[in-house]
Amino acid sequence: MTALGIVALISMVAWGYSVVKRDVSVVDILWSLMILASLSAYLVFTGINGARATLLLALVTLWALRLSIHIAIRNHGEGEDRRYQQIRSNNQPGFWWKSLYIVFGLQAFLAWIISLPAVAATASPAPLGWLDLAALLVWTAGMIFEVVGDWQLMRFQKEKRAENAVLDSGLWRYTRHPNYFGEALLWWGIYLFALAAGAWWAVVSPLLMTLLLVRVSGVALLEKDIADRRPAYRDYIERTSAFIPAPPKPRAAASVENGG
Repeated sequence: MTALGIVALISMVAWGYSVVKRDVSVVDILWSLMILASLSAYLVFTGINGARATLLLALVTLWALRLSIHIAIRNHGEGEDRRYQQIRSNNQPGFWWKSLYIVFGLQAFLAWIISLPAVAATASPAPLGWLDLAALLVWTAGMIFEVVGDWQLMRFQKEKRAENAVLDSGLWRYTRHPNYFGEALLWWGIYLFALAAGAWWAVVSPLLMTLLLVRVSGVALLEKDIADRRPAYRDYIERTSAFIPAPPKPRAAASVENGG
């Protein structure tokens, strides 16, 4: 519970900053760092420092810092994210204080839940084995999808000429959200570390992460009205898998299958 308290404290400080700036997007920058803080607090207060704990701390640190820096660079000078602007509009008057629990409190609690497999994995004194190797390979594959997907998107956004252009090359040829898929996959990798340590119950974390990315704050929210704002994206949806990578459908086949 100490870890949850530390994460809650971080979220409260960030909430105060967001009230002054009138921008709650800062929570996205802190999301991964709150997960890292939860794991770090557990290790510090328990004194655990075995091989699995060291490995998990290194992996989570690498993921958290990379994602936080990426989002900070992406959001610099952009103002409040459009999704949060909608949440702000839907919760007036008084969003400034409602955001404490609607945005920051919720994110802190979710970060604590998501960190459970990493915490559970480090708590076991069991030696590293073949399942840990499988976990590392799954985590690495997820990290590659996330990093490469983010890099390809940033490059596309800098280079695109037409306002309605759609990124459908690289990893984005096989899934509309390779970065989200990578995020989910690497947390399934973290879960395999927990499973190797005997913590099968920690499956709630990757299940929750996958649900959030597909049905709540990820794919579903991002694509809610994107086809209306960018008509070319409608064709991209017809041809390309939403989440799990798969070969794209030919344009003609996609059109016929969807009544075109």
